[in-house]
Amino acid sequence: MRAVVQRVAGARATVGGNLAGEIGPGLCVLLGVARGDGQAVAERLAGKVARLRVFENEEGKFDRSLVDTGGSALVVSQFTLIADTEKGNRPSFSDAAEPTVAEDLYQAFCTALTALGVPIETGVFGARMRVEIANDGPVTILLG
Repeated sequence: MRAVVQRVAGARATVGGNLAGEIGPGLCVLLGVARGDGQAVAERLAGKVARLRVFENEEGKFDRSLVDTGGSALVVSQFTLIADTEKGNRPSFSDAAEPTVAEDLYQAFCTALTALGVPIETGVFGARMRVEIANDGPVTILLG
């Protein structure tokens, strides 16, 4: 499982022009699920995202997390994060989890994040989305 986590002033996901999810200050989480991932991986990664200290304290140092700030997360499924680009110019997605497994683990990640006290919004699993991100900083972290 891989996640690209961006600190945002706001983010939103739309599908076919219809709003799927929108947040103010917080984190946008682009989440890819790989073959072999399981419930424990989803829960561990959710804990890492919830407690990732990328928000500044009064001194301007990264010392606060979503849990500390009360920020929200927009969680968007993105199987392309599992791309293998070692051979040629066309990415291979053979290491991505099957869609039904990936959706279950995506939901497990979202449930675990919510259980940690983080308000979440989501995109639509498997849909072609437009994701608008107002990256704050910019701060972008890759978690695996």
